[in-house]
Amino acid sequence: MQSIRHVGTSVVMALLLIMMAPLMHAGDQKSEPSLYNRLGGAYAIASVVDDFIERLLVNDVLNANPAIKSSRDRVPKAGLKFHVTMMVSEVTGGPEKYTGRTMKDSHVHLNITSQEWDAMVADFKVTLAKFEVPEKEQQELIAIVATTKADIVMSAN
Repeated sequence: MQSIRHVGTSVVMALLLIMMAPLMHAGDQKSEPSLYNRLGGAYAIASVVDDFIERLLVNDVLNANPAIKSSRDRVPKAGLKFHVTMMVSEVTGGPEKYTGRTMKDSHVHLNITSQEWDAMVADFKVTLAKFEVPEKEQQELIAIVATTKADIVMSAN
């Protein structure tokens, strides 16, 4: 008799789960997709990063900094694009995981100024506009980038 009762309980539980499934997923439909998904996923992010890095490589303001120029000569741009793609994918909610150095460790030796930061942000905005990233997503991305400023820009002492 216990086995029948156990089977009966399992059937009831299964029926409850089947009946509740639409309700469980109804909440999912109301929540907004991640920024990663709204941007189009890894391939779309990689395309934007590719364009952005290419802009940075020819930016006269950034190239005037000898530390940045020296770093670019040492670091292959394909590797830089890969790491930036992984980082953007992760911070926007994607499954990719950034495994590079921290922003502080990556930039401390570059002596980046506020003017150079502003030039980078301007290039980023041009790239986002080129790819017609919607305004809401642009604002979210700029806000994410802004959180790294303290680790990238040297403080004026």
